[in-house]
Parts: sequence; structure tokens; C-alpha cells
Amino acid sequence: MFATRRALLGGLVALPLAGALPAAASASFGNAAAEAALDAAFAEAAPPALAAGIVTREGLGWAGVRGVRRVGSEALATTDDRWHLGSNTKAMTAAVFGRLVQQGRARWDMLVAEAFPALTIDPAWSAITMDDLMHHRAGLLDASLLDRTWLMAAHADQRPLPEQRAEFAARALRAPPAGPVGQFAYGNGNYIALGAAIETITGQPWETVMAAELYAPLGLTTAGFGAPQGDAPWGHRGGVGVDPAGFADNPAALGPAGTAHMSLADYARFIAAMMGGAPAWLSDETRAHLLTPASGTPPAYAAGWGVGTAPWGGVGGPGPTITHNGSNTMWFATVLAAPGRGLGFIVLSNDGVAGQRACTTLVRRLAEVSAAA
Repeated sequence: MFATRRALLGGLVALPLAGALPAAASASFGNAAAEAALDAAFAEAAPPALAAGIVTREGLGWAGVRGVRRVGSEALATTDDRWHLGSNTKAMTAAVFGRLVQQGRARWDMLVAEAFPALTIDPAWSAITMDDLMHHRAGLLDASLLDRTWLMAAHADQRPLPEQRAEFAARALRAPPAGPVGQFAYGNGNYIALGAAIETITGQPWETVMAAELYAPLGLTTAGFGAPQGDAPWGHRGGVGVDPAGFADNPAALGPAGTAHMSLADYARFIAAMMGGAPAWLSDETRAHLLTPASGTPPAYAAGWGVGTAPWGGVGGPGPTITHNGSNTMWFATVLAAPGRGLGFIVLSNDGVAGQRACTTLVRRLAEVSAAA
């Protein structure tokens, strides 16, 4: 059930797309080429359902969906359905921390010891910051912390989530970093610890802070946590639907690293904001910090974003892109956007394997469609 996200690294490089986008690329939204690209990707990979969107700084410009909410059911997926975002939650957690920085309640260079004043922390963490956690360069490794024993115990744990996350942070920080500090090592533990820091700073659960600082200001009315419940698509493993009332997601304590869900349109609002569409919510200075990769050895990874370049990424020429994949092994989400261009692409599926194939294929094709329009 738990995804290590080894496959994420493939999503951090720039996608090899040819051509520059015309100034009026938005005129292509909803055209037959985008619909055909969706049809082809859905037919080739055959996930239960596949949803896609093209995003500008104003939000969702074009959207399409194919397939069913659950294998064996005739209920069709819709553009209003909610989708699990997996590790794409990380960029949201980082953005919430950015909001605390804007409010003067936190700093990018806040030391781990400052964020957790009540914990006994190994001296080797003395120079490590919140930025290091967000960029996966703190030396915190999942292999030593998020093993099957922890995962099973966390599923059964009934304590308040802030207490569980504080205990995770205490266990991670009482020993020296397991990996080289300053060297990229992708790990969910970094964002669990970041979420615990947000809870320490605010005195509220991460879920409450997310709702107050991100969901409400951006009007994300369908946003929530864990597998979508009720009248929504089911995630699938091995082609079999997984009942959201059962073990349909990672433990809730892992939330800051990957349990957000929402509709395609609401996720598009967040992507639009990360491209500069909500300056009253996130200042240009904060947004630039969140989208700037750490210096040092590759890969180029910012705060919840892989950073690359594409020929269509700038205005009239090449420019930077941001990208990320997310999966809890039963869902798959991918996003590719060019903030300087104000253009992005989202693809979502309710299957972790066939969905991954469909999403990674379709996000490239949608970009190609827009580039050729």
C-alpha cells in the first residue's frame, strides 16, 4: 500500500517537448486534439478512469474525463469527482509553510531545533533547516523510519495526529541524520517532520492549518484528506477497486507527505496560484522561493517540485517548468507547468499502475497539443 516514490525521479527532468507556444495558446482549450489525446491515452493504458486538464493563471481552461469510478460499476467518472493526489500534497504543505513565513511566524532558515524546542535533538542536526527538509537534503531517510512495522502501527494508532507526528519527529531527530546532509534523498519523512513543525508553530493540526491557509483562501471546496469517500471514484490495485472505507490510503499521520484529495478544478486553482494567479494569497517572493531548487548536486528539486526547462516554458521561447508525480499505489497524479508562461497540465487516475502509464503519456501529449496549436 505504501509508495516509496522511487519512480518520482523520472518526473523531475524536463519533458522533451518540441516547439514554442503561441501567445494565444488558450484558444486551443477544449479542441479536438486535446480530446483525441485523452482518448488515445485512455485506450492505450486502460485505467479505470482518467481525468485531465489544461490550466492557466485563471484556473481550469479545458477538462476531460474518461472511464468509470470503479471496475465492475457502470457509474462514469465526471469532471466534478475528487481524486487522490499522493505526493503532490508535498507542494501544498510547503506552500502552507510559505504562508507562515509571510505572516512572520516562521523562516525559511528556521533551524530544526527552533521548530521543535521541546525535543531532545542530536547535535548533528544543529545546522539543518526547514528548507533542507522541504528540498529533501536534510539527511532524513525513509528506509530507517517508515518501515512496515511503523506503517502498520500508524494505521492502528488512535492518538491525535499531531501527537503521532511529534513522536515521528522525535524519533527521527534524536539520532544523527542517516544520510549525507546537503545531498538529495527523496523521502516522505521530510514532509511528515515539516508537518509536525507546522503543528508546533501554529498549535493546530496540519489538517486544520491546511484548511485555513490553503483550502479556504483558494476556494477549494472539494478538498479533503485520505481516500475520497461517498460518491467518488475508488482507487484500484491490480485492477481491483479498493473500498475507501477500508485500507485505501497510507496512514493519516503521513498526511503532510501525501494524503490530499480534491477535484480537478480545485487542483487547477492551486496550480494556477503556483503560477502567479493568486498574488494576494502567495506573494511573488514566497512563490519564487518555493519554486527555486536547492543549490548543489542534481536533481533540481525545489519545495515539493522537480524543476526543469522546456522549449515552450517561457514567453516566446524556452523557460522553467515545475513537475511532480503522486501515488499511494492505488491512484496516480501528475502535473507539469510553466510558471513564467502561465500554462500547466494535470492528469489524474484512480489506478496506480495503468494510471501511471496513462498519466505520464497524456501529460506529454497535452503539452504537445498546446505547443502545436
